[in-house]
Amino acid sequence: MEKKLSKKTLLKSFHNWYYGHLTCFSQEHMQTFGYLCSMLPLVEELYDNEEDKAAAMNTYTAFFNTEPQLGTVVVGITAGLEEARANGTEDVDEETINGLRAGLMGPIAGIGDSLVVGTVIPILLGIAMGMSTGGSPLGAIFYIIVWNLFAYFGMRFMYFKGYELGGKAVDFLIGTQGEALRDAISTLGGIVIGAVSATWVSVTTSLKLLNDAGEPYLVLQDKLDSVFPGLLTAVFIIICWFLMAKKRMSPIKVMLVLVVVAFVGVLVGFFNPGLAY
Repeated sequence: MEKKLSKKTLLKSFHNWYYGHLTCFSQEHMQTFGYLCSMLPLVEELYDNEEDKAAAMNTYTAFFNTEPQLGTVVVGITAGLEEARANGTEDVDEETINGLRAGLMGPIAGIGDSLVVGTVIPILLGIAMGMSTGGSPLGAIFYIIVWNLFAYFGMRFMYFKGYELGGKAVDFLIGTQGEALRDAISTLGGIVIGAVSATWVSVTTSLKLLNDAGEPYLVLQDKLDSVFPGLLTAVFIIICWFLMAKKRMSPIKVMLVLVVVAFVGVLVGFFNPGLAY
């Protein structure tokens, strides 16, 4: 008999994500535990054996972070894929599900941040501030009500659309078109991550060589910028990727390494924190 998720269970899963996507949030795990909370009701209904439940939940322990409103569609898609896996659909396994999650979270984060954080929220705040002229509380009331209604029903719509897509996408995902889609999503995700890194990460050096008169005759950062602007930023990002992807270091350990590098760099004069005493 084919297993089918009930609407009650799907709603519980959605509410777990809506209220708890930042559960136990940390720089190492981000939204991973919120994702686990949202998948728990689905796994409980789909599997009877405790070992099968544990194996299914283990799929969602991988790192996850995206824009939570638009990113709800990813949770819905994996709900549909988990249902297909529970029904024994071939080629829908842990690697397929996590590959899809990892490939979608970057592009959706970029789109969601631009659409929700960069467009919808500023528009609502602009209207609210206009209504608050003269100290009126109407602006705050308007924003609280409208934003919460928009977030709740928008996320609910995205979740169930994702669930429908998850079920219908199985045949598509396991063929040659699916392989091309995963490659395209991974490429797009890499582009977004690269753009975010270049925009938000900035590593520069303050190292200067002085002549006898105390005037700088060599400013290293200027020389680097003339050859390869952003070279130090690219080097640091590649090092972080290498440590986490190749050396299997946790993000916490990588951050500690960066703290040590920054501390030593300031001591020897390679970095300037810009502090004034």
